Amino acid sequence: MNKGKKYIEAAKLVDRTKLYTKEDAIKLVKKVAPAKFDESIELALNLNLDTKKADQQLRGAIVLPNGTGKTKRILVITKGEQAKIAKEMGADYVGDMDMLNKIEKENWFEFDIIIATPDMMPALGKIGKVLGPKGLMPNPKTGTVTTDVKRAIEDIKKGRVEYRADSYGNIHVIIGKVSFDDAKLVENLDAFMNLIIKSKPSVVKGKYIKNIAVSSTMGPGIKIDQNSFDM
Repeated sequence: MNKGKKYIEAAKLVDRTKLYTKEDAIKLVKKVAPAKFDESIELALNLNLDTKKADQQLRGAIVLPNGTGKTKRILVITKGEQAKIAKEMGADYVGDMDMLNKIEKENWFEFDIIIATPDMMPALGKIGKVLGPKGLMPNPKTGTVTTDVKRAIEDIKKGRVEYRADSYGNIHVIIGKVSFDDAKLVENLDAFMNLIIKSKPSVVKGKYIKNIAVSSTMGPGIKIDQNSFDM
């Protein structure tokens, strides 16, 4: 992989053998972000989980205290009163079978997230093969299948992020932008880490969190010392 000159310069400022405090890691990730645009900052965790086992699958969502700095285009699949509410709340697209047909027939994906009311799930299930691989299938665990459309839209607009451990126990989430104030990024990082620590499956023995790192969209990874968090 051909890394650009800016990346190589940035990487020189990061000591790969060192575990940084969360405050130092956030300062450094902003300093070494090489791009001219406002890069996102991603948190990467590696957890000691066997996600093949049902009781070790971690999945959910959290509204970060300071949002992510990213706006998401919202599609709401519902009818009647909830559709009216969704439009009032400023959802980008609202509909039922018309929208599902558009996705299926026209390969239409001008949205980032789908919220659906439970009554629409059988119809959504029929295009699960299309939505599933793109990570767009609504799910009650992440609050995207709900009877409270108003709250779901509010949460997404505030900066709600979904997370899911992959088969290797890795979790990746956006915790903000390089332009965010350090304290706000640390607050978002703390909120997410507290959730992960509280969500530790009781069956996990030994070390639960193996690795914590932050990086900007185009920048190098910076490892964080676990002692930075109350564990």
